[in-house]
Amino acid sequence: MTNAPVRCKAVVLISGSGSNLQAFIDQVNAGLLPLDIALVISNKADAFGLERAARAGIKTQVIDHKAYASRDHFDHALQQAIDTVSPDLVILAGFMRILTADFVNHYRDRLINIHPSLLPKYPGTNTHQRALDAGDAWHGASIHFVVPEVDAGPIILQGRLKIRSDDSADSLQQRIHKIEHQLYPLAARWFAEQRLSHKNGKVLLDGETSDQQLQTFDL
Repeated sequence: MTNAPVRCKAVVLISGSGSNLQAFIDQVNAGLLPLDIALVISNKADAFGLERAARAGIKTQVIDHKAYASRDHFDHALQQAIDTVSPDLVILAGFMRILTADFVNHYRDRLINIHPSLLPKYPGTNTHQRALDAGDAWHGASIHFVVPEVDAGPIILQGRLKIRSDDSADSLQQRIHKIEHQLYPLAARWFAEQRLSHKNGKVLLDGETSDQQLQTFDL
């Protein structure tokens, strides 16, 4: 009898609606993503993503950052909760907290994030309006390994689209979400299949620099 392949166990951290979490759930349910989401954690009790997880039968937990005296104390509690399920991968999916270096280093090489810009452009917040204000022709999303420096880790995958003359920050955000929902599960699948590595700050797919690292979308 052939043993079934070992699936990648993941924890997903959220703060809001959980639309990227839903993209993961949908692809897992469709048999397209070999991921077992063992736990979803939010720092906000009213995050709609918790309801998405509960509907999918995924265990949830709330760790309110406001209940802790410092970022270090919060990150320690968060780390303890994550480690109860011993995940292979920790996914930041709209988790709106800056994480300490100790936390990031504890999960180094198995902590990924998605950021709504074409990094290194526009780290931080308000990226859609910043792209519009700069008169950029292109805007997009980046998936990267997390390092202690904010939004500075090795890039796994990026997707871009052309900015339209009538785009607002809101319309651009909605269009970028469509890219995120396609590419973030793809990056997680590559990780789960043990196809990702990185060397000298560059991410490798199957041991080589990926020609899929930047994908262009017509949305």
